[in-house]
Amino acid sequence: MKNFLKYTLAVIIGSLASILILMIGFFIMIGIAASLSQQDVQVKFNSILLLDLNNPIVERTTEDPFEEILSDISGRPANVGLNQILESIRKATRDERIKGIYMESGTVMAGHATLEEIRNALLEFKKSGKFIISFAPVYTQKSYYLASVADKLYLNPAGMLEFNGLNSQRLFFKGTLEKLGVEMQVFRHGHFKSAVEPFIRENMSDSARLQTQTYVTSMWDHMRNQIALSRHLDSQALNDIADQMPMFKESSFLTENNLIDNWKYKDEVLLELKDSTGIKHEDDLNAISLKKYAKAYVPGKKKGLEKNKIAIIYAEGEIDGGGNEGIISDDLSRTIRKARRDTTIKAIVLRVNSPGGSGLGSEIIWREMELARQAKPVIVSMGDLAASGGYYIACGADTIVAQPNTLTGSIGVFGLIPNVKGLLTKIGVTTDGVKTNKFSDMPSIDRPFRPEEKELMQAYIERFYDVFLQRCADGRHTTKEAIDLIGQGRVWSGENALEIGLVDVLGNLDKALSIAAEKAGLESYRTVEMPEILPPIEQFMKDLTGNASAYMQTLLLGHSQELELLKTIHNLKTAYPVQARLPYELSIN
Repeated sequence: MKNFLKYTLAVIIGSLASILILMIGFFIMIGIAASLSQQDVQVKFNSILLLDLNNPIVERTTEDPFEEILSDISGRPANVGLNQILESIRKATRDERIKGIYMESGTVMAGHATLEEIRNALLEFKKSGKFIISFAPVYTQKSYYLASVADKLYLNPAGMLEFNGLNSQRLFFKGTLEKLGVEMQVFRHGHFKSAVEPFIRENMSDSARLQTQTYVTSMWDHMRNQIALSRHLDSQALNDIADQMPMFKESSFLTENNLIDNWKYKDEVLLELKDSTGIKHEDDLNAISLKKYAKAYVPGKKKGLEKNKIAIIYAEGEIDGGGNEGIISDDLSRTIRKARRDTTIKAIVLRVNSPGGSGLGSEIIWREMELARQAKPVIVSMGDLAASGGYYIACGADTIVAQPNTLTGSIGVFGLIPNVKGLLTKIGVTTDGVKTNKFSDMPSIDRPFRPEEKELMQAYIERFYDVFLQRCADGRHTTKEAIDLIGQGRVWSGENALEIGLVDVLGNLDKALSIAAEKAGLESYRTVEMPEILPPIEQFMKDLTGNASAYMQTLLLGHSQELELLKTIHNLKTAYPVQARLPYELSIN
């Protein structure tokens, strides 16, 4: 028995030692991979930049070997940063070694405004005289919008092209909640504040339908007009084509109507790329991936020697969302404060891509934005979404820049408190308790709100909405009454928002930077991205500790509608009671 215990203990210690050695080896390999990733990449002359945009596109990312390894293990595509894509296209424009871009973006996963940023960068690339060739087995509608900028647009002979107009659909849970015995008690200000509708209705209200139809139509008109310009077509003719559902028409329909240039297999496209770069057919094509090219050095601005800086501060995700995801108001406020106090930073560009969230969190961030604006120029650049709380934190900027297809506005407030008494009754659960004061048990989810409690809650919502109006009125140099007329929770496209004064200029991030430089009186500057992205190993350890559950959700469900729905329900369940936000699951296809 004594020997048995001794051998057992030895096996346990040996196993633990082996695990420790493996973990150390793992981190050493990752460290080596991280260090190698920092080395400059050599680019051959007569090269093609391979722009594979079929992965999820987020606002920014950095070289992270952990994410690549975990992506390979899980089979889920790794994120690609918009910042990396735009910088690589700019570099390729001035890089004499790059002769053109070969783009594969048939199933792009990004919002409309994000695609607008990439599309505009590609248009600038074409001005250099270099070519763009796009190929895909299948083009989704958003992918086709991006690909339409190409000099040559090819589709696999057995492929399909989606081009049938935009639609926006939402899920409604009222029937499910009734079956469960759950009543959602709603407090809101804003006839158009439709974020609560999925919990209290079975379909869209007239006001929600009106606002959705307005901004979806605006986005479709813009998409159609831009495709018409690139493909030398008539915009109205494109609308007629969309009504015919090209996806299911004969193959000749796409070429006859100039939606594509030709049907080709990939090997045929590769031969054309070789011809375009003077490469013999039997030789390999000089192609470099976006990931590798991001590490390549191309002479440009002397960024390292320029003292004056403009800070690009990223605000992406739901405000005070669950876990470490989204915009954490205290963290973002700290970042804005750091930029304000840094004397080498002469202006701030806040890049907002957010559906909103916590009303309190929005107010905390607004305060830091106001202090920063008093110290130096502050410009806002809007991404796919800058709505409700996302607009709250943007409204005080000196200038607001949005894309035509940005979704913004949604100036309104709501609160959702569930009453699960019916559910508890169904499953045989009862509750009881004691209290010392009249409202000691408020809010309670095991009973409906009493009339006096409803009055208190609604009054609180009204006061917060009044504050929201005041913030917007002060920032836009108008009255609360004027903001209320275009507020009430209504969502607007960027083009609509320009017409009613919610934004100042239509344009991309570069436009916001040029405005910031002009207001700061800078002829030359360098940009710094904030908050600082942690090195890969530090970020990995942070993910393991503070964000493990979020990572596992993404690992299991990917970047899917189901995951976004789970996030929405979880965040509403745990969030600050007063919300200034869009329905996070809102999507336009």
